[in-house]
Amino acid sequence: MLIPSIDLQGGRIVQLVQGETLAIETTDPEPWIARFMRFPRVQLIDLDAAKGEGDNAGLVAAICARLPCRVGGGIRSIDRAEAVLDAGAHAVIVSSALFRDGGVDLDFAAALADAVGPERVIAAVDSRGGRVAIHGWRTLLPISAVEAVGQLEPYCGEFLYTHVDTEGLMRGTDMDAILAVRRATGRRVTAAGGITTREDIDGLHARGVDAVVGMAIYTGQLRLDEFHG
Repeated sequence: MLIPSIDLQGGRIVQLVQGETLAIETTDPEPWIARFMRFPRVQLIDLDAAKGEGDNAGLVAAICARLPCRVGGGIRSIDRAEAVLDAGAHAVIVSSALFRDGGVDLDFAAALADAVGPERVIAAVDSRGGRVAIHGWRTLLPISAVEAVGQLEPYCGEFLYTHVDTEGLMRGTDMDAILAVRRATGRRVTAAGGITTREDIDGLHARGVDAVVGMAIYTGQLRLDEFHG
């Protein structure tokens, strides 16, 4: 399944290369909301909240009212997760808060699952150079994505695996790394990072993995009319 991605920064829809370099921006979300309406899942990330530089809460709520969104960015507490869900998100994407002292924070993961239900928690496990990357992909932990997934499985309904090494480059993704995560869990797995072509998406779908796509959609390299949602 293709899951279109919307990243928000400063009230705009943006696409960044490697999470840093601005490549695309638009101040009008309406055309993209219209294009994404037929998809059963849309990923919405508040980059400002993720960086602790304010938030786009009003825009997040407005988009969630019209699209079936899973929302991430700055979800570091149970209160924040509950607020995002109350604003209309179908699920919350939690990343850095799931890790502490170089490993998985099982206490927080369990408390979050108890508070909102594991089925509404998507655990984001991002990998750079074979290691889990947190804090905007700047901090590398001494554990692998497969190790993290194994520990977090009881506390979420789905995993979002981002292969940071290929993110935003539109040069394809690392299928072996994604499939290692797929084999490590019985939960639903969604992959992101360099997924560019219909062949990439079909290949992942055949292996039971959904695909989050951003840059390839916004540049027009991937045509949405090829997909039926």
